[in-house]
Amino acid sequence: MGSGADAFTAGIGRSARVGSVSLNEKMASELDIPCEDECALDTFPNMPPSVHPGVLSGQAMIDLLDHAKENGYAIPAVNCVSSSGINACLEAARKNDAPIIIQFSSGGSQFYGGKALDNKNYAAAIAGAVSGAFHVRTMAEQYGVPVILHTDHCAKKLLPWIDGLLLASERYFAKHGEPLFSSHMIDLSEEPIEENIDICKDYLARFSKIGMLLEMELGITGGEEDGVNNEDVALEDLYSKPEEIFQVYDALTPISDMFTVAAAFGNVHGVYSPGNVKLEPKILTRAQAYINEKLGDKAPADKKPVKFVFHGGSGSDVADIQEAIGYGVIKMNIDTDTQWSYWEGIKKFESKYHDYLQGQIGNPEGPTKPNKKYYDPRESMRAGEVNTVERLDQCFADLKCTNILGLGEVSEPSNVLEPRRGGLPV
Repeated sequence: MGSGADAFTAGIGRSARVGSVSLNEKMASELDIPCEDECALDTFPNMPPSVHPGVLSGQAMIDLLDHAKENGYAIPAVNCVSSSGINACLEAARKNDAPIIIQFSSGGSQFYGGKALDNKNYAAAIAGAVSGAFHVRTMAEQYGVPVILHTDHCAKKLLPWIDGLLLASERYFAKHGEPLFSSHMIDLSEEPIEENIDICKDYLARFSKIGMLLEMELGITGGEEDGVNNEDVALEDLYSKPEEIFQVYDALTPISDMFTVAAAFGNVHGVYSPGNVKLEPKILTRAQAYINEKLGDKAPADKKPVKFVFHGGSGSDVADIQEAIGYGVIKMNIDTDTQWSYWEGIKKFESKYHDYLQGQIGNPEGPTKPNKKYYDPRESMRAGEVNTVERLDQCFADLKCTNILGLGEVSEPSNVLEPRRGGLPV
């Protein structure tokens, strides 16, 4: 069996060395910014010693994913398109005393960089994702939580986007001894399986040299997301076969064990009426059993050789989610529900303060009263963040991903803008 994580030493200790490169202990040290309380921790009470506050890669990332599989929880993976959304994710992770995966799509990356930028050769999407990565790296330590920094679906036509990000990670590795990103998804599920596997093998070989993980997809996730529409896909393509999953496992494992599989078991992007989505989580356990039989005496003790990823999780039945976790799912993607929660928070804010948001001057308190503190974008954005944190609380609970790190309850922040100083109670 390949062992890319074992071969890669970054993440085993914060002060480890890779070749002649000394790993920076913390991003905060490099930027010379404060690092106190949880940020200053080297590890967590309930986690493997390699897992630390901030972005994980290499062995630390594998140790976290193994911990999830061994302890029966999955990590929420949330698509973000702004620093505000990232901060909401980090806040929710610390509130739930848990790790989180923050991920960017190509469209989300482009938006992060700014829609006015030209995206020829995916230049804006590359720049936006890199910018977001540095924000995550800086702030994840400050919130005191471990983060896997990931990119979402990358179809064949989007491979130049990943190529640009991989170059950025290789340059970052040369300087810091760890990649900029933790992992990337290569989604070639619409291509012939042989081509899907061959391309993934090439990328995994390159990823594993710098401690990055590959997520690959088998079968097709239905519905629509980020401009990719699979609403009319053939029903049989929504369900992966055990033989196909073994084919992937057998091809990738000799290269490295740093890969996960997003197998299709009826998953659909978006939210649909009850009964319209038929999940079959038992496809995953049948695949694990099939691979164990093929491995014989070499099968792992937990009988779960594959780390699975659950796509299209928004709106799924909790019973299906938790059944899938029992079969080796260690990550579930969340996008549709948090898109709605952010908007809903803003919508509620507008409804509550509607009469104060109709002009710069004049409200129910008087025709000359100013409305600045109501239309200050920080107020409506914070309302979106608060509502998203509340929605993510449910996600963490559904995934059994609460009270994982051993930090206990988060303390209330001090020296923030209170209502008496002009802030609104949102």
